[in-house]
Amino acid sequence: MLLLGIDLGTSSIKVSVVDADTQQSIASAQYPGEEVTITSLQTGWAEQSPEMWWQNIKEAVKKVNAAGKFDPKDIAAIGIAYQMHGLVLVDKQQKVLRDSIIWCDSRAVETGNAAFKKIGEQRSLSALLNSPGNFTASKLSWVKENEPTIFERSHKMMLPGDFAAMKLTGEITTTSSALSEGILWDFKEDELSKDVMNCFGFDEKIIPEVKPLFSCHGSLSLEVAKELSLKPGIPVSYKAGDQLNNALSLNVFHPGEVAATAGTSGVIYAVTDGLYFDKLSRVNAFAHVNHSKAERRVGVLLCINGTGIMNRWIKDLSATNYNEMNKQASQIQPGSDGLFVLPFGNGAERIFENKIVGAHLLHIDLNKHSKAHVFRAIQEGIVFSFRYGLEIMRESGIQPSVIRVGRANMFLSDLFASVFVDTTNVPVELYENDGSVGAALGAGIGADIFSSPKEAFSNLKLIKRINPSPNAGAYDDFYGKWKCELLKFL
Repeated sequence: MLLLGIDLGTSSIKVSVVDADTQQSIASAQYPGEEVTITSLQTGWAEQSPEMWWQNIKEAVKKVNAAGKFDPKDIAAIGIAYQMHGLVLVDKQQKVLRDSIIWCDSRAVETGNAAFKKIGEQRSLSALLNSPGNFTASKLSWVKENEPTIFERSHKMMLPGDFAAMKLTGEITTTSSALSEGILWDFKEDELSKDVMNCFGFDEKIIPEVKPLFSCHGSLSLEVAKELSLKPGIPVSYKAGDQLNNALSLNVFHPGEVAATAGTSGVIYAVTDGLYFDKLSRVNAFAHVNHSKAERRVGVLLCINGTGIMNRWIKDLSATNYNEMNKQASQIQPGSDGLFVLPFGNGAERIFENKIVGAHLLHIDLNKHSKAHVFRAIQEGIVFSFRYGLEIMRESGIQPSVIRVGRANMFLSDLFASVFVDTTNVPVELYENDGSVGAALGAGIGADIFSSPKEAFSNLKLIKRINPSPNAGAYDDFYGKWKCELLKFL
């Protein structure tokens, strides 16, 4: 029995077909080959076309089918992972009304700040676990205030994964997890937040039907099934935000377990059974994939917008590749000979209370610093930003003893992984994992093909464990100097 996983990312779509018996990927494909751009009509804005996502999803599925390694008709369920916090609006005919305002868009910061005060800061934090900030609900309010004609035509608001499921099935649903990442879920009452809906003046009709995360979110339509050579009627049985899905794909389900990623953005994600909140909403909490009223599972998410995107920027600027960059960076001593990088050039950062700090290269010595110094300083600056965020998490009692990561994105670099461990002083367990494979296994859980998450991840293999090196203490000094430079911008 086969499972299809779709990972709707910011840069591209990746799909995998997984054998449910072995839990291993049979075939994977990515589309398009080049990273998709983000439209920024004004400073701090970030948008993408949902219809572009859909076309790319179809092309990715057709591409994986063309590998000829399986019969597409043997696929029994579909799972979706998606970029979090985006806003998609459709009319009654399910026509998209505007481009999606995506996760790194900063336009609704003040809208969210005003709502935080109107609802009451303590009330917001205790029930929503967050300030409305620049999350999905605030983005919807921005549309209501600035694009009233579009808002009036809006039949449903969705997260990106809800949209993808709608295109596959024709049905519109959401989950408590998705609503929590939009800051629309009341954890105390275990329901759609009346406070947020009343504050922004939203009618509940705009919210899709709320269904369990692991459940049938619709059946594949005949038209789409024919186009993609799939069997009509198979369920979309799982959809989750990319960071929750990354945790799932690393078998992170229980309190005390921690996952991390370093892609376009950087994330540390810790599971707890408490109603965690940061008083300044610098770190956010959402309903994890296995959260329920009976068994609370909250994912505490540290998100740094400006991480891997900074590394990509220098790659493109220097017209080289990641392997060569890592090779050159490894030849430079720790500390990059005094060159510091603040990698925060991708919009407002929650860890700085939604301030826009920007990206900076500091203390450049034109007689000493080379491209290799810049390559290493960027990797170190990204790791230092992780430690800064981890310090916030530690203030509230989250003390990871080990962090699980997939061998992907920046963790493909041995240098980055070792600097991460030495700087945070937390061991890392490195696994072969992939968001689209995780989404496929999630579909298997949702379709009852697996009896439990434990069964779904029974074959997850540890590649290696990286422990702090004897020289780890040196990074305390480098980090301290970097932090002093950062504080000048806050």
